[in-house]
Amino acid sequence: MASTALVTNDAVALGILATILGFVFYTSSSSHPFWQKFYRFIPALLLCYFLPSLLNTFGVIDGDTSQLYQVASRYLLPACLVLLILSVDLKAILGLGPKAVIMFLTGTIGIVIGGPIALLTVSFIEPSLIGVDGPDAVWRGMTTLAGSWIGGGANQAAMKEIYEVGGNIFSVMVTVDVIVANIWMAVLLFLASKAKEIDAKTGADTTAIDTLKNKVEQYHAENARIPSLRDLMLIVAVGFGITGVAHIAADFLGPYFEANYPWTEDYSFTSKFFWLVVIVTTIGLAMSFSPMRHLEAAGASKVASAFLYILVATIGLHMDVSKVLDTPIYFLVGIIWMIVHASFMFLIAKLIKAPLFYMAVGSQANVGGAASAPVVAAAFHPALAPVGVLLAVFGYVLGTYMAWICGQILQLVAV
Repeated sequence: MASTALVTNDAVALGILATILGFVFYTSSSSHPFWQKFYRFIPALLLCYFLPSLLNTFGVIDGDTSQLYQVASRYLLPACLVLLILSVDLKAILGLGPKAVIMFLTGTIGIVIGGPIALLTVSFIEPSLIGVDGPDAVWRGMTTLAGSWIGGGANQAAMKEIYEVGGNIFSVMVTVDVIVANIWMAVLLFLASKAKEIDAKTGADTTAIDTLKNKVEQYHAENARIPSLRDLMLIVAVGFGITGVAHIAADFLGPYFEANYPWTEDYSFTSKFFWLVVIVTTIGLAMSFSPMRHLEAAGASKVASAFLYILVATIGLHMDVSKVLDTPIYFLVGIIWMIVHASFMFLIAKLIKAPLFYMAVGSQANVGGAASAPVVAAAFHPALAPVGVLLAVFGYVLGTYMAWICGQILQLVAV
């Protein structure tokens, strides 16, 4: 059936999406008072989802017939994961102190258990949420939320493919994701402005954070450099080279498990996309111990983020905002899920007397990922923004694995 959308040429659609992204980033960094006030209340990431969704909602571009998401998820997503994970420094993460890592992992566990708890809780109000299966089953849509809230947009897209999530429930969950996550980020930014008072009341020791500020500033002063063409071509070579290798392996492993071990379908082993994501994640992690990790100093994660935002825009192109008004129950699921995560974070932070910085950045590194964790970290001190990136990239490593586990639990609860 032919599309009735105004724009049916994907080259034109890509140009429109690129223009939207450029507009958002240009205005979000503007010194004009209007834009500064605007982005104080409306996060840039939200616009990168929301504006493309309006194109789909009002029939300018048909997200269902466009192939942009297919291209972005198969080529840009794996390259993005490699380049983000390439910069993981496990020693540096451990060097942040046990409390920082504990709070990050607490956030991850809070999301893994929060999903099933939210689903069970809301099912008392709306029993139809459980006991059914299919592409648009709620539990499948929630796996994409888990992927996003543990890792980020890349992991969200991975879960969409791995669990074969239908377009309708996915478009709703993306909207729930963006709105609920950004409400939580606003709460964290508010708490950051009260950090000294909160840490004084909880008796948290913040001397490690002061030391951390100095270490981060020194590292970036010594290593950051303006990327040369050679650097950029190496970054592209690593990203797409590993993506190609992963596609070769995934094209073999998916059919192999399907033919020889069909029972592993329940664990996603027969999915080519599952293997694609796992392989690039594993190779990226292995390469983080090699000299190739120094590509981060030349901006590997920035190139990855550019790929990620194109992916974000193509995901937004599948959103139909009008459907959210018909399904407020899903927002209740998302809000309860976030309350479980937040409650778990506050409880553990109080028990171990962790500074608010570790709690806030540990949470946002999960929920917001590399796009917004630095924002929350910088709210405490500009020099700490890279710490947000560091933990968020660690989230990309865990995101695929932990979201998959959450999906398995959700499947048991719902089906």
